[in-house]
Amino acid sequence: MINRNRCEGKGDCVSVCPKNVFVLGVLPQSERGGLSFVGKVKGFAHGWKQAFMPNVGACEACALCVAACPEDAITLQRT
Repeated sequence: MINRNRCEGKGDCVSVCPKNVFVLGVLPQSERGGLSFVGKVKGFAHGWKQAFMPNVGACEACALCVAACPEDAITLQRT
């Protein structure tokens, strides 16, 4: 799971993931309203660029992304 209030779209997760789970994109306007004040400030400052997980089914929970994320925005969750 990616914490939208923390993610700054730096892309470290994209580069370390061996299964190509992550991509960088722009957080849609419709999803910005639920952010905290700090999350909105970070989003605006970084052009709303964030990581997304379109290939989440390929995740093998290696946790390389968790270790690589400088904002501690990624947590592993059982599905």
